Amino acid sequence: MEQVRQKGETRASDVLQRLRDDILSCELEPGSKLKFEALRERYEVSFSTLREALARLAAESLVTSEGQRGFVVAPVSIEDLQDLTNARVLLERENLRLSMEKGDDAWEAHILATYHRMDRLQNRLGDHYYFDPEWAQLHSGFHHSLVCASGSPVLLEMREKLFERAHRYRRMSSQFRTQWRPKEIEHKAIMDAVLDREPVALDLIEQHIRETTDNVITFAGHLFRGPQGEAV
Repeated sequence: MEQVRQKGETRASDVLQRLRDDILSCELEPGSKLKFEALRERYEVSFSTLREALARLAAESLVTSEGQRGFVVAPVSIEDLQDLTNARVLLERENLRLSMEKGDDAWEAHILATYHRMDRLQNRLGDHYYFDPEWAQLHSGFHHSLVCASGSPVLLEMREKLFERAHRYRRMSSQFRTQWRPKEIEHKAIMDAVLDREPVALDLIEQHIRETTDNVITFAGHLFRGPQGEAV
């Protein structure tokens, strides 16, 4: 019985992660209806497992419940993006501030290692690095390494969820972007300031986040819905 329960929990966790990944990567488009029969065939799971996963995603604000009408992928809007950005800035600055206070030699080595892996892959991939899922994972890991010494599991968990939500906007923007910021320069400047414990690191990370938001609006703003659902 215990083994059956563990298999069921593993299956539910796997479906939850696949659904989350498909939403964040825009495989499941913002605002699209999540029909149970189609999802059951796509993920090869029971309706009860799907409902549990969708309820979890609703709690993460990636899915919206419409009562008896079911679920839809959470829509996107400039209003939501700006609100998300402001929340991310608050959490990122505080986690980074705490990490610079508490970080030790192992923390510094971890930052250097994650930056090195990300930078090497970016150099190999060339101009289209942003579309590579491995780079996206390394990029996430680099930003996490900067703040992981904060000592606050609650703040880190909140920060991670918002970072993932923002990835959906970044992914949409990348499909229409005609020019790219020199992110490797920004990342190195942030890293150097953090390792030197310079207060300017907090301003650099905020600028990094807000410039990304500005670029998303510039290149993908036409895809978003406004606060009343009108085209933007």
